[in-house]
Amino acid sequence: MYVISLVFVLIVSVTAGRNEPNSGAGYSVHGIKLRSHSDQELISELQQSVNLDVWQYGLPEGQDTLVMLSPENRIEVLDLLDEKGIEHYLHLADVEQALEAHEDEVRQWKQQGRSGRSAPFNDYPRYAEVDAYMENIAAQYPNLVTIVNAGKSFEGRDMKYLKISTTNFADTSKPIYFMDAMMHAREWVTTPVALYSIHRLVENLRDQDRDLLEDIDWIILPITNPDGYEYTHLNSSTRLWRTTRSINLEVSEDCVGVDANRNFDVNWNTIGVSTNPCAQTFPGGSAFSEPETRIIRDILLENIDRMQVYMNIHSHGNWLLYGFGNYTLPPNNIHLHIVGAAMGSVMDTMKLPQADWYKVGNSAMILYGTSGSAQDYGQLVGVPFSYTLELPGYGYGFLVPPQYIEHINTETWEGIAVSARLARLYHRSGL
Repeated sequence: MYVISLVFVLIVSVTAGRNEPNSGAGYSVHGIKLRSHSDQELISELQQSVNLDVWQYGLPEGQDTLVMLSPENRIEVLDLLDEKGIEHYLHLADVEQALEAHEDEVRQWKQQGRSGRSAPFNDYPRYAEVDAYMENIAAQYPNLVTIVNAGKSFEGRDMKYLKISTTNFADTSKPIYFMDAMMHAREWVTTPVALYSIHRLVENLRDQDRDLLEDIDWIILPITNPDGYEYTHLNSSTRLWRTTRSINLEVSEDCVGVDANRNFDVNWNTIGVSTNPCAQTFPGGSAFSEPETRIIRDILLENIDRMQVYMNIHSHGNWLLYGFGNYTLPPNNIHLHIVGAAMGSVMDTMKLPQADWYKVGNSAMILYGTSGSAQDYGQLVGVPFSYTLELPGYGYGFLVPPQYIEHINTETWEGIAVSARLARLYHRSGL
């Protein structure tokens, strides 16, 4: 079995060292052509056993997996793939060079005046810029927008979100649509989508979208992991940081952070996680150990009576996934799939040629098993339509050039609009 062989074949790569991100020196990214669900399971096991960094999850005969390999584990991993007869190829030869090029590209984009406080959704804004934008929106539109400071991150940053409503959330007949972004720190392209959604609902409401504002209340949290996100901006060597930045000396004296998307109290620490506190999928010392995930929990529970959609936005790979990660399905799985398929279809009509088609389905059945995810927790506590949305990567992984942001924003907004309208219909019919 894969699980047994991996322990011995790759034991040399298992480390308990610090999980500080590497500079990219000597690292490369490899594509893997999957043939079956067993190949997917192999990648998932590698991710847990050797802390393999998966850049893109694949689908057999549909989409290749992309993994980043270190100089230390490259030979072992590629040899194992060869042993299993799994085809692979070099996707990116020099990660360090790609990180430096991405940093220069983002810097030039800002210098060319493509961004600014008035439109941070066309850029990769810093935490302070996002905060200023939300404060400004709330001040300009006090009858429509309320800003909420939900609490502090581990390092003490305010975690703010916007409540957008024509009735100040007083009309209990209206469903609530909750979206958050930037749960994983390196997924920069997610926050602009959340900010653009605010822009379309408040600053640039169009006639065809008036129903979305009048018939639905919105909660939008643009940065779920502010500490990790700020850390990725220090320099190119920290750009690929994924987890939170919490320190728990009872768990580890060396390793920092927890995978926030494995930290929710739903089948916690049972599948798709690593017990290594240095691993990127470490679920934490306990469920809801992170202040950031507790804030998401509290938003869900506070509004659960009316919350109809929870959209947890990630990057990348063109996926629209629903629960549960333990290979079971919610009672309303047919409706979940219908809404997800409609959302994916409208985004596909706008996709760029280099983007993959959106794949829709149960997260475990079409990808891999997980536990403790935000998507599953939303479904568990009673949100009828709880999803993980994985945005396009265009072959760049987490380093999407800023010139693609505008297209991702507009494409995704159309999908969000469709999902909101369909979910509202189900809400009215009592489903």
